[in-house]
Amino acid sequence: MKKMLCLIAFSLFATIVIQGQETKEVDYQKLDTYFAQMVKDWDLPGASIGIVKDGKLVFAGNYGVLEVGKPDKPNSQTHYAIASNSKAFTSALIGMLVQEGKLDWNDKVSKYLPYFALYDPWVSAHVTIRDILSHRVGLGTFSGDNIWYKSNLSSKEIIEHIKYVPQAYEFRAGYGYSNLMYITAGEIIKTVTGKSWGENVKERILEPLDMNRSISSLKDLDKMGNYAQPHARQKDENYVIPWVDWEYVAATGGLISSVEDISKWMVFNLNNGVIKGDTLLSKATRNMVWTPHNNFMVDHTSENDFDRHFNGYGLGWGLSDYHGKLRVGHTGGYDGFITAINLIPDENLGVVVLTNGVKSPIMAATYYALDTFLGVTGKDWSTDLLHQYNMNAISDTRITDRKAERVFDTKPSIAVDQILGTYTSDLCGNITIVAKDKELRLVFENHPLLSATLTHWHYDVWEIHWDHPQAWFSFGTLKIKTDNNLKVIGFDFDVPNDDFFFEELKPYKK
Repeated sequence: MKKMLCLIAFSLFATIVIQGQETKEVDYQKLDTYFAQMVKDWDLPGASIGIVKDGKLVFAGNYGVLEVGKPDKPNSQTHYAIASNSKAFTSALIGMLVQEGKLDWNDKVSKYLPYFALYDPWVSAHVTIRDILSHRVGLGTFSGDNIWYKSNLSSKEIIEHIKYVPQAYEFRAGYGYSNLMYITAGEIIKTVTGKSWGENVKERILEPLDMNRSISSLKDLDKMGNYAQPHARQKDENYVIPWVDWEYVAATGGLISSVEDISKWMVFNLNNGVIKGDTLLSKATRNMVWTPHNNFMVDHTSENDFDRHFNGYGLGWGLSDYHGKLRVGHTGGYDGFITAINLIPDENLGVVVLTNGVKSPIMAATYYALDTFLGVTGKDWSTDLLHQYNMNAISDTRITDRKAERVFDTKPSIAVDQILGTYTSDLCGNITIVAKDKELRLVFENHPLLSATLTHWHYDVWEIHWDHPQAWFSFGTLKIKTDNNLKVIGFDFDVPNDDFFFEELKPYKK
C-alpha cells in the first residue's frame, strides 16, 4: 500500500509508460527523476519526452503544466507544435512521389514552379529538388524568413518574393538553413498532386501510421483538445502567447503532434519506412534522405563530447555520428515551442522531446537519454547546457548596449507629416506609417500581427512597440532615411534577435 501511495504521489508530477523487456536494464526511475528536475531547473512550463526501443514506446515522461498558472498537466497525447521536425515529413513525401515516378530528386524546381527565382538567373534555372531540401542554394540561415513569418501571403506569393533575398555564399558551396526552400518544396508537392501538404501528409503518412492526433491546421486544435499552450519569456518569467497559424507554410514547420504519435513516426523510420509489412519508403528513398548532402567541418584535432567524426545535413534530417553510432535527427522552433527528434538506427533507438517554452533543454534531455541507453558515462547535460545558456544570455548585450547609447532630450529633424505614408519592401510588401489617435502607427500590409506603435527614441530614430506578443524579438527601432535634399526616402530597421532579420527589409518610400 505504501509503495502504491508513493507511485501515485510521484505521478502527480510525472507520468511514465514502460513497456517491453528489451530495456529493463535501464533505470527508468532515474531517467524520470532527472527529467523532472531538469524541467524545474530550466524554469520550463512543460515537457513531454518519449523514448522508443526495438519498435516500442518504452518510456513516456510528462512534466510541468500545459499553461503557467493552471494545474492541467501534459500526457503522451498532448499536442505540441513540432515545427521544423516537419521537414522530414516533407522529404518523405517527396520520396514517395519519386517512387511513383511523378518527380525526380534531380528535377529542376523551375520545371514545376516556372516563377521560382533566386538572386541569379542561372542559379534559378539550375536549382534542383535535392538542393532545396539540403539548404545549399546560396541563401543565408533564416534569411528571408520575414517574408512568410506571420504573413497572410499564399505560398506562391511567398515564393515570388524569394528573388529579393540576398545571396550569402556560392551555389552549392555552403550551408544556409532555409525555411523558404521547404515552403517551395511544399508547393511542388501541391503542384504535382493537386492536394495541399496537409492533405498529402495525412493520407500518405499520418493515416497509415495511425498518427491520429497529428494535425497541420489550427482549425483542428480545439476539436482535438489536450494541447499545450505556447510560452515566451520576459524578465526571466514565462507568459502565454497565442498559437500562430503555420498551415500555409506547413511543409517547413506546420505539424502539430504528440509523444505517442511521434513515437510511431520514429519506429517507422527506424524500420526503414516499413509499416505493418507495407513499404512506404523504398530503400533508395531511405538512403537518399539519410545521405549527407551538405557537410559541416568537424575539428579532428580536438576531442568532442560525442566522439564525432562527421556532421552534415541530408534531406530533412541532420546526420552525424554519436559515440560510434549514426545519429539522425532534427530540432524545431515555433512561437513558444521547442522540440527535438533523434534516432540511433544501429540501436533501434529514438528520443523525442517536446516543450512549450523558449528556454528549452531539448538537447540536454536527448543526450542524457541517449547516453543512458548506450551505456555512455556522460556529463550532467542539463547542468552543463543550462550554464552555457545562461552565459550566452548574459553575454548578449545587444539590447542593453543600444539602450545605453540613447541620447535623451533630442528632437527629430524630420517633421512627422513627412514620414507618414506608404513604404515598400521588396521582401515583404507595403509598410505604412500613419498617424492615428495622436500616435504614430506602423502597419504591415501582409503581416498584420507585426503592427506596432512608434514613439520617439532619439534624433530621427523611433522605438517600435509591438501590438502583439512576439516570441523571438522584443526591443526594436527604425531610423528615417533622407536623400541629399532631405527628402524622406525610406527607413532602416534595427530589431536585435537571432531569427528574423528585419534589417533585410529596407523599406523605401513610394
